[in-house]
Amino acid sequence: MFNKPIKDMIETIEHFAQTQASYPVYNVLGQEHTYGDLKADSDSLAAAIDQLGLPEKSPVVVFGGQEYEMLATFVALTKSGHAYIPIDSHSALERVSAIVEVAEPSLIIAISDFPLEQTSIPILNLEQVHEAFAQASSYEMTHPVKGDDNYYIIFTSGTTGKPKGVQISHDNLLSFTNWMITDKEFATPSRPQMLAQPPYSFDLSVMYWAPTLALGGTLFALPSAITQDFKQLFATIFSLPIAIWTSTPSFADMAMLSEDFNSEKMPDITHFYFDGEELTVKTAQKLRERFPDARIINAYGPTEATVALSAVAVTDEMLTTLKRLPIGYTKADSPTFIIDEEGKKVPNGEQGEIIVSGPAVSKGYMNNPEKTAEAFFEFEGLPAYHTGDVGTMTDEGLLLYGGRMDFQIKFNGYRIELEDVSQNLNKSRFIESAVAVPRYNKDHKVQNLLAYVILKDGVRQQFERDIDITKAIKEDLADIMMSYMMPSKFLYRDSLPLTPNGKIDIKSLINEVNSR
Repeated sequence: MFNKPIKDMIETIEHFAQTQASYPVYNVLGQEHTYGDLKADSDSLAAAIDQLGLPEKSPVVVFGGQEYEMLATFVALTKSGHAYIPIDSHSALERVSAIVEVAEPSLIIAISDFPLEQTSIPILNLEQVHEAFAQASSYEMTHPVKGDDNYYIIFTSGTTGKPKGVQISHDNLLSFTNWMITDKEFATPSRPQMLAQPPYSFDLSVMYWAPTLALGGTLFALPSAITQDFKQLFATIFSLPIAIWTSTPSFADMAMLSEDFNSEKMPDITHFYFDGEELTVKTAQKLRERFPDARIINAYGPTEATVALSAVAVTDEMLTTLKRLPIGYTKADSPTFIIDEEGKKVPNGEQGEIIVSGPAVSKGYMNNPEKTAEAFFEFEGLPAYHTGDVGTMTDEGLLLYGGRMDFQIKFNGYRIELEDVSQNLNKSRFIESAVAVPRYNKDHKVQNLLAYVILKDGVRQQFERDIDITKAIKEDLADIMMSYMMPSKFLYRDSLPLTPNGKIDIKSLINEVNSR
């Protein structure tokens, strides 16, 4: 069905509150909340927020997980003219503290217990939020978030120094949402029944809530306490009547640890939307075997360009002929270029840095003019952003991914892309999942390459010693990997660490290797 673009996110939600008030908007493990509930609760909370006399357009931290109150609070803040800063309740204390320090919020709304002992910023707790809901106040929107006003601010995981708060405006959000609900690659149905698993502090969450609210659908929340417990996860996901699965590829890999994760047990699933990290051919092939009729979408984009800037439906031909999946056709309103080290555009087929421009590009990092000036600039008269990703554009307009510029290393005179090494390792018949990690010497030069490996079931039993497994893997990959790319040491693990956003935490593995 053809979906029409929306003009305003809140007005669209208000429209559904009028036309389908009793239709569920949010379902948390069977507990339903309707569009009517969302309007009533967000109106009441917006009225309560106005009473606090906060500075106009000042940002507000919202701390919690996948609770319904998180969504109602986001909508209330948008109605009352405030950008929200989502912080996941499972965040490290240092990160919470750093975000609050950078953001200087006028208020903290704590849906989960707020962990910092600080008194300078007022805190509204869950009990007070419920008290506001109970007031059943009506609300007239006289100063909602509009146009270039910040809609939300998401902090990316900076490994050095302070985290960076990416400011996303209402206009940025509309550019993304309207592309997603009208784009033929996504083919998003009306009233989508969508999995809500990635935390709200991760902008992949926008890929589920924005199209769902824009099209009057239902979100099925999966709290992180469940996703972190395999037994609970598999007891829960099979009961969710979701049609669209939105996650990182790593989370789908986790789900596929259960043999029951297939179209027989989950017949409602028609779409998989992936973003946040690279979707490998291996993962996509496994999904295709499990869900032969489902549409698998590979999307790509940085938080700074509002969630995603390109997407493509993965075809069977891609799965049989390509070593690396394309990352999509770019959005029509977001001219995307490949540039060389001098900042000049390169011809199709040549590699360079991916640059995105247009109305989805953020205005920059909150309270951080230095980092903003480094990453954001003007290109051919449009606001633009340096992604830091290596890519190639084909003549057909497909974007190909070449890895992170900051994951490129020099080793024995060779320039090596760590993700290339990881991709090749994952082709071994013995390996379920693997990542390559550099070890540096005291002069900060790469001393050797290591591989963290999860073996396929039954592999360990075939060999007496780890050294024999390593020898077999090296022989298995000898024909496809250059010798200088082959890790010198293999470390075998039952699992690999994930970031709070569900990506393999390569940076923590690099730190682990280099702290020994």
